[in-house]
Amino acid sequence: MATDVITLITKDHRTVESLFERLKKQQGDSKATVAELHALLIAHARAEEDRVYPGIDAHHSVEEHKQAEILLDALVRSEPGTPEFRKTLQELEQSVKHHVEEEETKILPMLAKSVGDKKLKELGKAFAERRGEELKALSVPQQAGPSKSELYEQAQKADIPGRSRMGKEELAEALRHAKS
Repeated sequence: MATDVITLITKDHRTVESLFERLKKQQGDSKATVAELHALLIAHARAEEDRVYPGIDAHHSVEEHKQAEILLDALVRSEPGTPEFRKTLQELEQSVKHHVEEEETKILPMLAKSVGDKKLKELGKAFAERRGEELKALSVPQQAGPSKSELYEQAQKADIPGRSRMGKEELAEALRHAKS
C-alpha cells in the first residue's frame, strides 16, 4: 500500500467523490452518508492544514477548506430530499471539486517537485496520523474493511432487499448471509 502523502490525499478525494455520487443518487441512508462525508472532509482538511500545508504556499486552500466547512454544516442541518439539501449539496460538491482540481493540478505537483520521496512518505505518515486523530475525535471509526458505500454496492449487486434502509453492520450481515 502506498503511503506517500500525495497518494493518501488523492485516495480521500476519490472517496469524497463517491460519497457525493451516493448522495446525488439518493442511495442508502443519506443522513449516514452526510455524517461520513462530514467526518472525512473535516479530518482530511485538518490533516492537510496541520501536517502538509505548513512550509508551502497554501493559504488559498485553507480558505477553501473554511468555505467547505460552512457548506458542510448547512448540509448536516438540512433534511435529505428537500430543495435546501439538494442546493447545499450542489454548492458543496462544486466547492470541493474546485479545491480538488486545484490541489491535484497545482499544489500536489509542486509539493512532489520540491521534496523527495522520503519526505513525501514522512508527510504521508504525519497526514494519516493526524487524519486518524481527527476521525477518532469525531467518533467515526477508521475503516477496517469496506466502507458502507462499498457494502451497499455489493448488496445492490447481490440484489439484497431493503438495503437502502440498512446501516453498515446490517449490510455486512446481509452480505454474509447471502454468501452462505
